[in-house]
Amino acid sequence: MSTVQTDDAPAPVGLYPHARRVGDLLFLSGIGPRNAADNSIPGNRYDDRGQLVGYDIAAQCRSVFQNVKAVLEAAGGRWEQLVDITVFLTDITRDFETYNRLYAEYFADVRPCRTTVEITALPTPIAIELKCIAYLGPQESP
Repeated sequence: MSTVQTDDAPAPVGLYPHARRVGDLLFLSGIGPRNAADNSIPGNRYDDRGQLVGYDIAAQCRSVFQNVKAVLEAAGGRWEQLVDITVFLTDITRDFETYNRLYAEYFADVRPCRTTVEITALPTPIAIELKCIAYLGPQESP
C-alpha cells in the first residue's frame, strides 16, 4: 500500500491522503473544487460580510475534474483509468443538468460506473465532491 499527496490538488481538509494505492487499484479520497494554489473555491460569490450568497456549479465541476486529474497523475495514473465515481451534490435539483452536461464532456470517451447523490452539506462551502476509484494495473517493482 502507498499513499499519494500532491501540491497540484487542494490539501485535504482532514487527516487523510489524496489517494491510497492498494494493489492495482487507486482509491481517491473525496476531491472538491478548491483551488490548490490559494484554497479559493471557483465560482463562489460572497457578500460584504463574507457570507456565501451563490455559486457557479459549472466552474466548480471544471475545477473538481481538474483536481481529480491532478491526483490521478500524481499517482502515475490517467483519466481513462477511472472505473467508479461517486458524485456528491448539495443541490441535485438545481445543479444536476449542468453537472451532467459537463460530466458528459469530460467523460465522453471514458465510461466509469457512476452514482450521484444529494447531500445536505460538505465540510467547506462547495457544491460538488467526487470519490473515485481507478484501475492502475500491476505495480512496477522497484
